[in-house]
Amino acid sequence: MRRLLRTLLLVPLLGFAAPALAQVPMGEASTVKEGLEIGTSTSEIAIASDFRGADLTIFGALTNADELFLAIGQYDVVVTLEGPRDYATVRRKERVFGIWMNTESMTFEQVPESYSLASTRQIDSIDEAPSLNNIGVGIAHMPLNPVGYISDSGSIREFRDAYRRLKLANGLYQRDTSGVQFVSSSLFRASLKLPANIPDGIHMVRAYLFKGGQLIAQRELPLRVVKTGIEQAITDAAHERPFAYGFLCVLIAVVTGWGASLLFRKD
Repeated sequence: MRRLLRTLLLVPLLGFAAPALAQVPMGEASTVKEGLEIGTSTSEIAIASDFRGADLTIFGALTNADELFLAIGQYDVVVTLEGPRDYATVRRKERVFGIWMNTESMTFEQVPESYSLASTRQIDSIDEAPSLNNIGVGIAHMPLNPVGYISDSGSIREFRDAYRRLKLANGLYQRDTSGVQFVSSSLFRASLKLPANIPDGIHMVRAYLFKGGQLIAQRELPLRVVKTGIEQAITDAAHERPFAYGFLCVLIAVVTGWGASLLFRKD
Protein backbone atom coordinates (compact mmCIF):
# COMPACT_ATOMS: atom_id res chain seq x y z
CA MET A 1 0.00 0.00 0.00
CA ARG A 2 2.86 2.38 0.85
CA ARG A 3 4.58 1.61 -2.46
CA LEU A 4 1.38 2.43 -4.34
CA LEU A 5 1.04 5.76 -2.50
CA ARG A 6 4.68 6.64 -3.26
CA THR A 7 4.13 5.88 -6.93
CA LEU A 8 1.03 8.05 -7.08
CA LEU A 9 2.92 10.91 -5.44
CA LEU A 10 5.95 10.61 -7.75
CA VAL A 11 3.93 10.77 -10.98
CA PRO A 12 2.86 14.45 -10.53
CA LEU A 13 6.35 15.39 -9.39
CA LEU A 14 7.88 13.90 -12.54
CA GLY A 15 5.32 15.76 -14.59
CA PHE A 16 6.42 19.04 -13.04
CA ALA A 17 10.11 18.15 -13.40
CA ALA A 18 9.88 17.37 -17.11
CA PRO A 19 9.44 21.01 -18.21
CA ALA A 20 12.25 22.02 -15.90
CA LEU A 21 14.57 19.45 -17.47
CA ALA A 22 13.56 20.62 -20.91
CA GLN A 23 14.72 24.11 -19.99
CA VAL A 24 18.26 22.95 -19.16
CA PRO A 25 20.50 24.49 -21.84
CA MET A 26 21.70 21.83 -24.22
CA GLY A 27 24.44 24.10 -25.58
CA GLU A 28 26.91 22.90 -22.98
CA ALA A 29 27.60 19.76 -24.99
CA SER A 30 27.63 21.65 -28.27
CA THR A 31 30.11 24.26 -26.99
CA VAL A 32 32.79 21.59 -26.73
CA LYS A 33 35.17 22.49 -29.54
CA GLU A 34 36.51 20.02 -32.02
CA GLY A 35 40.00 18.77 -31.30
CA LEU A 36 42.86 17.20 -33.21
CA GLU A 37 45.24 14.42 -32.19
CA ILE A 38 48.22 13.27 -34.28
CA GLY A 39 51.01 10.72 -34.17
CA THR A 40 53.91 9.83 -36.47
CA SER A 41 55.18 6.50 -37.73
CA THR A 42 58.61 7.35 -36.30
CA SER A 43 60.14 10.05 -34.15
CA GLU A 44 63.59 9.88 -35.74
CA ILE A 45 64.98 9.62 -39.27
CA ALA A 46 68.55 8.32 -39.63
CA ILE A 47 70.64 9.53 -42.57
CA ALA A 48 73.28 7.04 -43.67
CA SER A 49 75.58 7.00 -46.70
CA ASP A 50 72.93 5.18 -48.77
CA PHE A 51 70.03 7.46 -47.76
CA ARG A 52 67.78 8.09 -50.75
CA GLY A 53 64.88 9.79 -49.01
CA ALA A 54 62.09 8.38 -46.88
CA ASP A 55 58.35 8.44 -46.37
CA LEU A 56 56.80 9.74 -43.18
CA THR A 57 53.27 8.72 -42.22
CA ILE A 58 51.18 10.86 -39.88
CA PHE A 59 48.07 9.41 -38.26
CA GLY A 60 45.39 11.64 -36.81
CA ALA A 61 41.92 11.76 -35.36
CA LEU A 62 39.24 14.40 -35.03
CA THR A 63 37.66 14.61 -31.58
CA ASN A 64 34.17 15.97 -30.82
CA ALA A 65 33.55 16.22 -34.55
CA ASP A 66 30.14 17.32 -35.80
CA GLU A 67 28.50 14.37 -37.56
CA LEU A 68 26.69 16.63 -40.02
CA PHE A 69 29.86 18.46 -41.02
CA LEU A 70 31.63 15.10 -41.39
CA ALA A 71 28.87 13.82 -43.64
CA ILE A 72 29.00 16.80 -45.99
CA GLY A 73 32.82 16.95 -46.01
CA GLN A 74 33.32 20.31 -44.32
CA TYR A 75 36.45 19.25 -42.43
CA ASP A 76 39.86 19.69 -44.07
CA VAL A 77 43.28 18.74 -42.75
CA VAL A 78 46.65 20.18 -43.76
CA VAL A 79 49.87 18.53 -42.55
CA THR A 80 53.30 20.11 -42.92
CA LEU A 81 56.87 19.14 -42.08
CA GLU A 82 59.13 22.15 -41.49
CA GLY A 83 62.88 21.79 -41.35
CA PRO A 84 65.27 23.83 -39.19
CA ARG A 85 65.07 27.57 -39.78
CA ASP A 86 67.97 29.64 -41.01
CA TYR A 87 68.78 32.73 -43.05
CA ALA A 88 68.57 32.22 -46.82
CA THR A 89 70.22 34.37 -49.49
CA VAL A 90 69.04 34.57 -53.09
CA ARG A 91 71.38 36.08 -55.69
CA ARG A 92 70.65 37.45 -59.13
CA LYS A 93 73.13 36.76 -61.92
CA GLU A 94 73.57 38.99 -64.94
CA ARG A 95 76.01 39.18 -67.82
CA VAL A 96 78.60 41.88 -67.25
CA PHE A 97 81.04 42.32 -70.13
CA GLY A 98 80.22 38.80 -71.28
CA ILE A 99 80.75 37.22 -67.84
CA TRP A 100 77.95 35.96 -65.58
CA MET A 101 78.26 37.69 -62.23
CA ASN A 102 76.20 38.08 -59.05
CA THR A 103 74.84 41.62 -59.21
CA GLU A 104 72.09 41.71 -56.55
CA SER A 105 71.12 39.61 -53.56
CA MET A 106 68.44 39.45 -50.89
CA THR A 107 68.49 37.61 -47.57
CA PHE A 108 65.35 36.29 -45.91
CA GLU A 109 65.25 35.79 -42.17
CA GLN A 110 64.60 32.45 -40.47
CA VAL A 111 62.92 30.42 -43.20
CA PRO A 112 62.58 26.60 -43.16
CA GLU A 113 65.42 24.86 -44.96
CA SER A 114 62.94 22.19 -46.04
CA TYR A 115 59.15 22.15 -46.23
CA SER A 116 56.74 19.36 -47.16
CA LEU A 117 52.95 19.76 -47.28
CA ALA A 118 50.04 17.34 -47.65
CA SER A 119 46.37 18.30 -47.62
CA THR A 120 42.91 16.95 -48.32
CA ARG A 121 42.63 19.29 -51.33
CA GLN A 122 44.11 22.50 -52.72
CA ILE A 123 44.78 24.73 -49.73
CA ASP A 124 43.60 27.80 -51.63
CA SER A 125 40.23 26.04 -51.89
CA ILE A 126 40.20 25.39 -48.14
CA ASP A 127 40.70 28.96 -46.93
CA GLU A 128 41.24 32.45 -48.31
CA ALA A 129 44.73 33.70 -49.07
CA PRO A 130 44.84 36.42 -46.36
CA SER A 131 44.04 33.86 -43.68
CA LEU A 132 46.65 31.42 -45.00
CA ASN A 133 49.20 34.26 -45.06
CA ASN A 134 48.48 35.01 -41.40
CA ILE A 135 49.10 31.44 -40.27
CA GLY A 136 51.87 30.83 -42.84
CA VAL A 137 50.50 27.57 -44.24
CA GLY A 138 51.58 26.65 -47.75
CA ILE A 139 54.63 27.38 -49.87
CA ALA A 140 52.99 30.37 -51.54
CA HIS A 141 51.86 31.77 -48.17
CA MET A 142 55.05 31.23 -46.21
CA PRO A 143 56.39 34.49 -44.73
CA LEU A 144 59.60 35.56 -46.48
CA ASN A 145 60.79 38.71 -44.74
CA PRO A 146 63.92 40.37 -46.17
CA VAL A 147 66.72 41.48 -43.88
CA GLY A 148 67.90 45.06 -43.85
CA TYR A 149 66.91 48.04 -45.93
CA ILE A 150 65.55 47.32 -49.41
CA SER A 151 65.83 50.28 -51.75
CA ASP A 152 63.64 48.76 -54.45
CA SER A 153 60.56 47.26 -52.79
CA GLY A 154 59.31 46.07 -56.17
CA SER A 155 62.10 43.48 -56.34
CA ILE A 156 61.01 41.73 -53.13
CA ARG A 157 58.32 39.71 -54.88
CA GLU A 158 60.76 38.73 -57.63
CA PHE A 159 63.30 37.41 -55.13
CA ARG A 160 60.58 35.60 -53.17
CA ASP A 161 59.37 33.84 -56.30
CA ALA A 162 62.96 32.93 -57.16
CA TYR A 163 63.52 31.47 -53.69
CA ARG A 164 60.40 29.30 -53.88
CA ARG A 165 61.27 28.20 -57.41
CA LEU A 166 64.78 27.14 -56.40
CA LYS A 167 63.54 25.21 -53.38
CA LEU A 168 60.92 23.38 -55.44
CA ALA A 169 63.49 22.57 -58.12
CA ASN A 170 65.94 20.92 -55.71
CA GLY A 171 63.17 19.00 -53.94
CA LEU A 172 63.53 20.61 -50.53
CA TYR A 173 60.04 22.12 -50.86
CA GLN A 174 57.25 19.70 -51.79
CA ARG A 175 53.45 19.67 -51.80
CA ASP A 176 50.81 16.99 -52.32
CA THR A 177 47.23 18.25 -52.49
CA SER A 178 45.85 14.74 -52.03
CA GLY A 179 48.34 13.50 -49.44
CA VAL A 180 45.78 13.48 -46.60
CA GLN A 181 43.12 10.78 -46.76
CA PHE A 182 40.28 10.08 -44.34
CA VAL A 183 40.30 6.36 -43.55
CA SER A 184 37.05 6.68 -41.59
CA SER A 185 34.64 9.44 -40.66
CA SER A 186 37.07 10.97 -38.14
CA LEU A 187 40.41 9.20 -38.70
CA PHE A 188 42.91 10.37 -41.31
CA ARG A 189 46.34 9.47 -42.61
CA ALA A 190 48.89 11.77 -44.24
CA SER A 191 51.98 10.84 -46.24
CA LEU A 192 54.99 13.12 -46.58
CA LYS A 193 58.07 12.47 -48.69
CA LEU A 194 61.45 13.37 -47.25
CA PRO A 195 64.01 14.24 -49.95
CA ALA A 196 67.47 12.70 -50.03
CA ASN A 197 69.04 16.10 -49.32
CA ILE A 198 66.91 16.84 -46.26
CA PRO A 199 68.91 18.78 -43.65
CA ASP A 200 69.59 17.21 -40.29
CA GLY A 201 68.24 18.71 -37.09
CA ILE A 202 64.90 19.10 -35.36
CA HIS A 203 61.96 19.23 -37.75
CA MET A 204 58.38 20.07 -36.76
CA VAL A 205 55.31 18.13 -37.88
CA ARG A 206 52.27 20.40 -37.81
CA ALA A 207 48.63 19.49 -38.47
CA TYR A 208 45.90 22.07 -39.05
CA LEU A 209 42.16 21.36 -38.85
CA PHE A 210 39.78 23.54 -40.86
CA LYS A 211 36.01 23.56 -40.49
CA GLY A 212 34.06 25.26 -43.23
CA GLY A 213 37.20 27.15 -44.27
CA GLN A 214 38.09 28.31 -40.75
CA LEU A 215 41.11 27.14 -38.76
CA ILE A 216 39.81 25.66 -35.50
CA ALA A 217 42.66 23.48 -34.17
CA GLN A 218 46.29 22.63 -34.71
CA ARG A 219 48.88 20.28 -33.25
CA GLU A 220 52.62 19.80 -33.61
CA LEU A 221 55.21 17.13 -32.91
CA PRO A 222 59.03 17.19 -33.21
CA LEU A 223 60.89 14.91 -35.60
CA ARG A 224 64.63 14.36 -35.32
CA VAL A 225 66.69 13.91 -38.47
CA VAL A 226 70.19 12.73 -37.57
CA LYS A 227 73.26 11.61 -39.46
CA THR A 228 74.76 8.24 -38.63
CA GLY A 229 77.99 6.41 -39.38
CA ILE A 230 80.86 8.14 -41.17
CA GLU A 231 78.67 11.15 -42.06
CA GLN A 232 78.07 11.92 -38.40
CA ALA A 233 81.74 11.40 -37.55
CA ILE A 234 82.80 13.87 -40.24
CA THR A 235 80.21 16.42 -39.13
CA ASP A 236 81.25 16.14 -35.49
CA ALA A 237 84.92 16.48 -36.38
CA ALA A 238 84.31 19.58 -38.54
CA HIS A 239 82.37 21.34 -35.76
CA GLU A 240 84.12 20.13 -32.63
CA ARG A 241 87.76 19.87 -33.85
CA PRO A 242 88.01 22.21 -36.84
CA PHE A 243 91.84 22.56 -36.73
CA ALA A 244 92.46 18.80 -36.71
CA TYR A 245 89.74 18.31 -39.33
CA GLY A 246 91.31 20.91 -41.64
CA PHE A 247 94.81 19.46 -41.18
CA LEU A 248 93.54 15.96 -41.96
CA CYS A 249 91.77 17.19 -45.12
CA VAL A 250 94.97 18.89 -46.34
CA LEU A 251 97.02 15.79 -45.53
CA ILE A 252 94.62 13.54 -47.43
CA ALA A 253 94.72 15.90 -50.42
CA VAL A 254 98.53 15.94 -50.42
CA VAL A 255 98.82 12.16 -50.14
CA THR A 256 96.19 11.64 -52.84
CA GLY A 257 97.92 14.06 -55.22
CA TRP A 258 101.33 12.53 -54.57
CA GLY A 259 99.99 9.03 -55.10
CA ALA A 260 98.27 10.01 -58.33
CA SER A 261 101.49 11.59 -59.63
CA LEU A 262 103.38 8.37 -58.95
CA LEU A 263 100.71 6.22 -60.52
CA PHE A 264 100.42 8.18 -63.74
CA ARG A 265 104.05 9.30 -64.03
CA LYS A 266 105.60 8.70 -67.42
CA ASP A 267 109.20 7.53 -67.34
